[in-house]
Amino acid sequence: MYNPQLETFLKTADAGSFNKAAEEAFITPTAVIKQINLLEKSLGVKLFDRSHRGLVLTKAGKSLYRDSKYIIQYCKDSVTRAKNAMQEDTNIIRVGSSPMTPAQILVQLWPKIQTFCPDIKFKVIPFENTPENAKEILGNFGKNIDVTVGIFDDTMLNLRACSGTELYREPFCCAVSIHHRLAAKDRLVISDLYGENLMLMHRGWSHYVDKLRDEIWQNHSKINIIDFDFYNVDAFNRCENGNYIMLAVEKWANVHPLLKIMPIEWEHSIPYGILHSPTPSKTVERFLKAAKQAAME
Repeated sequence: MYNPQLETFLKTADAGSFNKAAEEAFITPTAVIKQINLLEKSLGVKLFDRSHRGLVLTKAGKSLYRDSKYIIQYCKDSVTRAKNAMQEDTNIIRVGSSPMTPAQILVQLWPKIQTFCPDIKFKVIPFENTPENAKEILGNFGKNIDVTVGIFDDTMLNLRACSGTELYREPFCCAVSIHHRLAAKDRLVISDLYGENLMLMHRGWSHYVDKLRDEIWQNHSKINIIDFDFYNVDAFNRCENGNYIMLAVEKWANVHPLLKIMPIEWEHSIPYGILHSPTPSKTVERFLKAAKQAAME
């Protein structure tokens, strides 16, 4: 970051001779003299008055001596600041957020997480929930986004080549239009769905959804299942416009203003937590451990 001859110049000025400067720098006196001569030539000034009594700084040499001390120290401080800035960057968790993967749960847990990792900060990165974005983000955690929050299971994780850290088990609920006949209820039972169209993600997307699907087919044939391919705002619009019922979780209560998320009395749930790379960074590993502890308290 600066001419290394400046350090030789400072050592020589402090030592008062080429021989002593060479001893301190563990180089030969000839090498010291050569560096000083090159420095004087490149600057176009004489830095030392040489005599049999030793070396004395010229007026130009005294000026350069003061400035060189400042320059070298400033450069060293700059490197320290750069390393500190890099360290700060490595302590930032980039959290992807979309209507279906809201970061709110981490906001709620954050005070507890910081008791375990006070140096970690997080930055919310908004994204549109599309199949293309989902594939790109989940398959490339650590590139632009470190983690997202949402529902998952082993089937989905294997499909997207990512990993998940479970924080809670989220009960399956039902999303209905606020104008739907069932919206007046506080809680549903499965017989309330008889004669209705229930939107479920297609078979193979989730083991937990498939388990519910099989139970409905075997024991509740009066419920008409409608497959769909992806949870996004379009799916929520389809549910509201068609007056359908859609399988959902309580965390999606704010996705669509005209839909109501309702609990239902059945024993079906799905893991809800943090999605991340199978090989997370050290900072993300610490964050995941802290989030898990925070959720358990």
